[in-house]
Amino acid sequence: MIASLLAATLLAAAPTPLTVVKSGNADVQRAANAPGATVESLATVVEKFVDFQELAKRALGDKTWTSLTPAQRKDFSETMTGLLRASYAQKAIGQAQADVKYGKESVEGTEATVNTTLTLKKDQIPVDYRLYKQTAKSDWRIYDVVTDEVSLVDTYKGQFQKLLGTKGFDGLLSTLKTKRAQLEKENAAQSAKGASSSATGGSAGPGK
Repeated sequence: MIASLLAATLLAAAPTPLTVVKSGNADVQRAANAPGATVESLATVVEKFVDFQELAKRALGDKTWTSLTPAQRKDFSETMTGLLRASYAQKAIGQAQADVKYGKESVEGTEATVNTTLTLKKDQIPVDYRLYKQTAKSDWRIYDVVTDEVSLVDTYKGQFQKLLGTKGFDGLLSTLKTKRAQLEKENAAQSAKGASSSATGGSAGPGK
């Protein structure tokens, strides 16, 4: 009886999709507004609740994913994770002052959607978060963000299909590695600029 009560208590305390999105957004805004905030410091916070590897896998598609060797999967996942975390964090810094209003939570098995509205200056932007969990006992993690009805997964999927059709997988991977290197170089430059401004009494962190 004690064991069943304990299990029920743990189940009740498990974070819901809405809780995951709320706490994640709160952590991101706190990190983005911290003195000396950088894309790298923010990316470390973001990847605690966003599953970039799952996002990359879904964007590539099951058919292509299953055709890859373990080494190719590892290389692709690492490249896309690096690209996505830098891109996601860079965007989050630009939205650090946004007001977020939370709507409904929809759960269907191991998939869920949380509706929000982002108010940035005078613009109101609908942002839906799609989450999943590997098993019934796993934690909910975000794998897709739909901004104004545009899905991040679908956007990448369209780009991937074009590149796969013209360059093949090796060409796709090479293109992604180049984009990742460029983005990380830009972020490093922004971080250095932010650190310099902070040291001289200027802006504490980079902004967009």
